[in-house]
Amino acid sequence: MQLFENASEQKLRGGYYTPPQIATFLLQWGVTNILCPDILEPSCGDGVFIEQAQNLNLDFSSFTGVEYDAEEAAKASGITLHDTNVLNRDFHEFCLSTHKRFDVVVGNPPFIRYQYYDESLQTLASDIFKKAKLKYSKLTNAWVTFIIGSTLLLKDQGRMAFVVPADILQVSYAKQLRNYLIKNFNQVNIISFEQLVFDDIQQEVVLLLCEKNGSDRHSIGHIDVRDVEALQNLLRNGLHFNSKRVNKDSDKWSYYFLSNDEITFIENLSSNENKHIGNYASVEVGITTGANQYFTVPKNIVDFYGLEKFAKPMVGRSVQVSSLDFTTTDWLKNVNKGSRAHLLVFESREAIANHIGAKDYIEAGESEGVNKGYKTSIRDDWFVIPSIKISDALFLRRNHLFPRLVLNSAHAYTTDTMHRVFFKGHTNPKAFIASYYNSFSFAHAEIVGRNFGGGVLELMPSEVESIFLPYDEENENIFDDIDVMLRKGEPIDKILDYTDKKILIEKCGYSINQVKQGRNIWKKLSSRRLKRGK
Repeated sequence: MQLFENASEQKLRGGYYTPPQIATFLLQWGVTNILCPDILEPSCGDGVFIEQAQNLNLDFSSFTGVEYDAEEAAKASGITLHDTNVLNRDFHEFCLSTHKRFDVVVGNPPFIRYQYYDESLQTLASDIFKKAKLKYSKLTNAWVTFIIGSTLLLKDQGRMAFVVPADILQVSYAKQLRNYLIKNFNQVNIISFEQLVFDDIQQEVVLLLCEKNGSDRHSIGHIDVRDVEALQNLLRNGLHFNSKRVNKDSDKWSYYFLSNDEITFIENLSSNENKHIGNYASVEVGITTGANQYFTVPKNIVDFYGLEKFAKPMVGRSVQVSSLDFTTTDWLKNVNKGSRAHLLVFESREAIANHIGAKDYIEAGESEGVNKGYKTSIRDDWFVIPSIKISDALFLRRNHLFPRLVLNSAHAYTTDTMHRVFFKGHTNPKAFIASYYNSFSFAHAEIVGRNFGGGVLELMPSEVESIFLPYDEENENIFDDIDVMLRKGEPIDKILDYTDKKILIEKCGYSINQVKQGRNIWKKLSSRRLKRGK
């Protein structure tokens, strides 16, 4: 995590400036069908929206820009545009004190994490949440606060258009915001991009278009475009969002990238309460060492310090697992490759007092400051790792082509790069693992997980437990076949052709068309994710 004193000025201010094409698009959409609107830009920076309003010769009654940074506010003020007022103020304070309401709110709110807020801003942000009757969390990013505050300043019928992180679609800290927007706006539309918008950061963004129209209908829509240049084509040809009904039980908006038929299909899977991973196993985060580079070591470190007594088998990277079953043989191969295949599990300081190698290794860690880390510093003995448990299976926290679930036959420990899966009751281990490898489970994993930069799919334990699982004990019979195919490096589509037939068609009774639809959903969502990783 980047410390405040090491963060760049741009990072602290959250300022990544809006491409002119996006500013133009948001303004044009915002003022559509609104006569002489009052416009607000809550974080106007150096004035790109004001400049584009000037270029477009927009017809408006007033344009209010708010900018905290004095230098940037001065730049924005220097743009000659009629009836425009740039305020060098903090938006939080402005939001809580102004009585003015606006027809259109546009902008690119700052992306600032909570830890970069000073105490006074945290208090003001909390007050904005209270005013909106929402609960403020320390996980909340500044852009969330700006959206909620802007909603409070909008007239009963008006439009709000923002550039926001794609996190809005799926992260848990934005769930409250998603529900708030659906409740307060009649139409919420998302425009996503196949290519990254900002050249200098790997942050995927979307355009959030929200409209109050006074009706009692609430819907959500989505359009995917190649890049910012394609936005003008949308305006010329007319915006045609394929609006979908709002599903109040859907935690994530990535759900709405699907067609209505596909949404219904996923809803039917989710509604089967007895067919989820959580019915057959519990999922926990892996072991939090606080310093993986120190506690996970290759064999040469174990030998050098004589730590055989404390070195336990472990697996911590996806490249170390290329099968359905992680066996002792697989672990030994990793050891021989020089991988970090051992977890150092030390006991208390008294218990290792007579072990010279352990004392030397711990002293080496202290000389490097490992004991001063956030997790290690709060322990009684900083080198004693808590929650040391061996799981029955492993689920990779971050995945690329497809989300991985692996049987842990080697009884290896794992760090927080993987989740620990513990079977319930009489769950058949091999049947459980094999049952997961099908198009429906893969598609559902894409729905409940989140994109994490570079095209990676990340899932948290509760999300893993919610994944659809067509469990059948007889699926144990195809476990070895899947394992062989994975070890050979067979394409995942070829594996799914086999498993879908055995699991979904022959065992569950789904039709060929249903299976094809499930595969298409997985392909649509995973392809979209992987494109952003290129």
